[in-house]
Amino acid sequence: MPIFSPQFAAALAIGIATIASAYGIAKAGSASAGAIAENPDVGGITIIYVAFAEALGIYGLLVALLILFL
Repeated sequence: MPIFSPQFAAALAIGIATIASAYGIAKAGSASAGAIAENPDVGGITIIYVAFAEALGIYGLLVALLILFL
């Protein structure tokens, strides 16, 4: 009997990715708010940084789905 089931591995994949994504969004979001307050012209660039952090959570979801269904 395996030590880890696929459901447990999928839960770890999505859980760790979501926690890391939330941390990245918090850091990038607060830094971008400060940067936009100083210079409103950098608004578009800072949204990209937040989107990169959010993509990490989506990658975790995709990995979890691959673990469960393949």
